[in-house]
Amino acid sequence: MDTTRPLPAGYMMSNLIDQDIAHIRRVMPLSLAGDFGGPILAASYWRQRLHRLLDTGLVNKGQLSEIDSLLLILDLHDLNVASAAAAAGKQANATPQRS
Repeated sequence: MDTTRPLPAGYMMSNLIDQDIAHIRRVMPLSLAGDFGGPILAASYWRQRLHRLLDTGLVNKGQLSEIDSLLLILDLHDLNVASAAAAAGKQANATPQRS
């Protein structure tokens, strides 16, 4: 006799969270790299999406680890952008102005 067992409570939500994390992991780096005009979606957008997942209160330990690693990638991206801007500012100040 074939019997189907009911899914555990929260299975569907956990599955949706897994899918969202996987999507963010695939798309976020490409979006941040952007094109010549800059990022397609800003780091703040991705940070907000990740925090929204955390705010559900339904994130398990594995998902928390994935979200944390994505937040670290965003922090590193922000540091790289800030250091590039600082280097560009120093270079602009170091080049002599011609009249």
